[in-house]
Amino acid sequence: MMPGGSRGRSGVWEAKRKAANGLMWVVAVLATLAALVPLAMVLYYVAAQGLPALNLAFFTHMPKPVGEAGGGMANAIVGSLILIGLASAVGLPIGILGGIYLAEFGNNRFGWAVRFAADVLSGVPSIVIGIFVYAVVVMPMKRFSALAGGAALGVMMIPTVIRTTEELVRLVPISLREAALSLGATQWRTVFKVVLVAAKGGVITGVLLAIARIAGETAPLLFTAFGNRFWSTHLDQPIASLPVQIFTYAIAPYDDWHAQAWAGALVLVALVLVLSVAARYTTRGRFRAVR
Repeated sequence: MMPGGSRGRSGVWEAKRKAANGLMWVVAVLATLAALVPLAMVLYYVAAQGLPALNLAFFTHMPKPVGEAGGGMANAIVGSLILIGLASAVGLPIGILGGIYLAEFGNNRFGWAVRFAADVLSGVPSIVIGIFVYAVVVMPMKRFSALAGGAALGVMMIPTVIRTTEELVRLVPISLREAALSLGATQWRTVFKVVLVAAKGGVITGVLLAIARIAGETAPLLFTAFGNRFWSTHLDQPIASLPVQIFTYAIAPYDDWHAQAWAGALVLVALVLVLSVAARYTTRGRFRAVR
């Protein structure tokens, strides 16, 4: 009686475990679809609205005056690339070096304070950062400028790059550090020549996340770079950008501007997507081997 009853209860528990496992699998799949469906719908809608207005002139021509059809956003595309470059020059060195410090030497009160500050900064609204840079850069310069816009976007990049770099550097095995030190390498050479190289795939991913974070920001640029309907690459002058020009065109009462705003949104999304795919392709498998 007992052995048979025990096997019966074991079979019941096994069936319950399989049922619970199957149920959780279904829930996980539904949750994944719930996350992917809105993304797919946004991409589809932006593409459907933006593709009809996308042509060669959009990338090579300047904006037309009000009332004239056609034109493009060549100045805004170049301006956005300049702003991203300036932001990277500000945010990447500070973020990567700060992340390395926190991972290697940050087990103290100062490290805790830096982590807390980075977490707080990552939650600060972008418009507040724009107002801050307006006060410390635009007001002393007496003008809006690309430098101010790059500074605002660079400040926004810092917390993402710091925290991502810290976490990825921490994942590098301690044996790599010990091997380099045992061969006579100094600590700074070990960090930059061994640890950072081993974690570069993840660091690049963090950099791309930071670029994606700032690529579509509009509010801080309204207070710093401001915008420009003319061709300008001077860093000390107002400069056009895709997010600001999309915003300007979207709130205008002209259908042609609305179509170009959708085309600009499609270019912005495609830029981030291409960078992300390229980074995943070039770094595939490298960081997995380190872990």
